[in-house]
Amino acid sequence: MTSAGETAVRVGLFGLLGSGNLGNDGSLEAVLGYLRAEHPEAVVDALCGGPEVVATRYRIPATRLHWYRGEYRTASRAGAIAAKGLGKIVDVVRTAAWVRRHDVVIVPGMGVLEATLPLRPWGFPYALLLLCASGRLFGTRVALVGVGADAIGDRPTRALVRWSARLASYRSYRDALSRDAMRAMGVDTSRDEVYPDLAFALPTLPASASSGPPGQVCVGVMDFHGGNDDRARAEEIHRRYLDGTTRFVRALIEDGRPVRLLTGDECDVPVVAAILDAVDSPLVTAAEAASLADLMKEMAAADTVVATRYHNLICALKVGTPTLALSYAAKSDVLMARMGLAAYCHPAREVDADRLLEQFRALEQRSAELRRTLTERNQIAAGQLEHQFTALTAALFPAADHAHALREAP
Repeated sequence: MTSAGETAVRVGLFGLLGSGNLGNDGSLEAVLGYLRAEHPEAVVDALCGGPEVVATRYRIPATRLHWYRGEYRTASRAGAIAAKGLGKIVDVVRTAAWVRRHDVVIVPGMGVLEATLPLRPWGFPYALLLLCASGRLFGTRVALVGVGADAIGDRPTRALVRWSARLASYRSYRDALSRDAMRAMGVDTSRDEVYPDLAFALPTLPASASSGPPGQVCVGVMDFHGGNDDRARAEEIHRRYLDGTTRFVRALIEDGRPVRLLTGDECDVPVVAAILDAVDSPLVTAAEAASLADLMKEMAAADTVVATRYHNLICALKVGTPTLALSYAAKSDVLMARMGLAAYCHPAREVDADRLLEQFRALEQRSAELRRTLTERNQIAAGQLEHQFTALTAALFPAADHAHALREAP
């Protein structure tokens, strides 16, 4: 606790949090758990995409990330275009004022240094640059903790991401792919470490937490239209993904398997609706998950999981359920390899229902073996994340780290 005469450390959390993406919110939960356990004296608030959700769910004050509420909607009318442009200027002042009030700002996980999904440079990449530049200007330590990165083809986006990373006080990555990508973009990563995704630090469900119908398969779907470089064929990619996934679900129910459809973001709901309409079977149901804990409960009750979204994969792997990835980016392949399931990846851009069914059956044949492998890999991940949080305390809370060292000394 803070001793008399000391001022509590002011910690800000920054990102597209509370905006409907369960993975982003899971990273927030993991960092809040760390702060409340290791730094209970810290005064915490957030600058985020969904301040009402964050304030209500996580009990911390929260401010809207952008002045203009329609930031992530396409502006076509003159008034909307002008308002969005004005918002870019206003956000310079708003972000700087918010950063200046803090000793430390943490960006908790998320793929903030990648463009594996459609992304405009003057949206979140611009906001991240404002954050990191303000931190450097006012002496506020900005930490990119367990973040994802990947090679970026679009030059403006790449430049904004590169400068954001360079200006941050602390960086760690959720996989070696991310660190290598930042090095390739001209960032000095010689002092940056790699740890498992922050979601692996979330509480583990007790073994008896869930039970589902025998043979149930969880299928995690995504409103997938390709990446930032696929805009010209986005609809074609989406149609192929949806058609292939629907055919796979239909094959499962023809075998009498109960199927539970899962999402990871609010935008995935129409994909669930489309599959339900296409197969029209009582064997297919949809879950309404409000958190990664809800997703983990669903996946723990299943025999097998087939999922697309990155954090859906993490949830399935964390609860030890054999998992097949519909992989839309290299990060999914890297994650599956780290957890011992490299052979069970299938390209989301080219879903072949027959081939997917073959992989699925091969996965189920090794189910018992893979469950043991996942138990071992999860134990390793938990230990590595303990090191992550120890390193974070040393980098961002040096006084607390020094006090801890004195307590531990013989």
